[in-house]
Amino acid sequence: MARRNVLITGCSSGIGLALAVKMAKDEQKRFKVYATMRNLAKKEPLEEAAGRSLGKTLEIKQLDVCDEQSIKTCVNSIPDRRIDILVSNAGMGLIGPIECQTIDEMKTVMDTNFFGLVRLLKEILPDMKRRKNGHIVIISSVMGIQGILFNDVYAASKFAVEGFCESLAIQALKFKLQLSLIEPGPVVTEFERKVFEDGMKMDLSAADEETAEMFTNIYLKNYKQIFQSLGQSAEDVAEHTVKIILAENPPFRHQTNTLYTPMTTLKYADPNGDLPIDTFYKMVFHHDKIFSASLNFIKLLRWRSRKSFDLGKPSQ
Repeated sequence: MARRNVLITGCSSGIGLALAVKMAKDEQKRFKVYATMRNLAKKEPLEEAAGRSLGKTLEIKQLDVCDEQSIKTCVNSIPDRRIDILVSNAGMGLIGPIECQTIDEMKTVMDTNFFGLVRLLKEILPDMKRRKNGHIVIISSVMGIQGILFNDVYAASKFAVEGFCESLAIQALKFKLQLSLIEPGPVVTEFERKVFEDGMKMDLSAADEETAEMFTNIYLKNYKQIFQSLGQSAEDVAEHTVKIILAENPPFRHQTNTLYTPMTTLKYADPNGDLPIDTFYKMVFHHDKIFSASLNFIKLLRWRSRKSFDLGKPSQ
């Protein structure tokens, strides 16, 4: 099998970094990885993790998904502009009451998470269509299926991605292209830590007292516990992603976290859409002690199997 060119966005940390390194270090050397990031000043962790593969099966390039010229320059620098696998991973998060978020902040999230993908495909999709060969892999989220309290704008951006891809997938089939949405639940990365820290520093003065209390004492209070109990590592998500890429018939959607699957299944169990909303409402406001106890139980089981994670770093 000829070595396939892989372009991955958002490789300065987290899932992008883990995936770039895993594919570059593939024992069968099936991939040539072009690992990209907006700010090359942040490339050192990737260089260290890449080790001997750097300059051989892995090259680091600058690419800003919010800049069309940056995308074009990067793609033009690849021999024959041949990208066999595109992994759209770059993204940003935003949590909190919408009263405390500016429209510009919301636009930035949509511009990165949704329009960033659109810009990539406007540049890369025509070449894939012409060759009638290519695999488009999008790191989406379970929040592209089910919205979560105080993740309104982030969920909206992922819903946009999922709807866009559902439409595009029909056209992709005609050109013999593959399209896969990777849908992690909570992932323990620098990305999530920054989102949490920004939430902790948020000015809540524009919100009413009850909403501010809800965000601080319910959402933020449970944030770490949810990640410690349900969270995956970036390496785990990378492993799932590689398996999808190597699959003979890769699925359109793939959820990486079986612990989270029951929550998203609620969405499909009730055509009216009331079941998941009612369930989450009761879980947060009526059965919070049971919910907390369940998270602790899951955490204990995972600790015993040495798969428990703290927010930011794997447990020893």
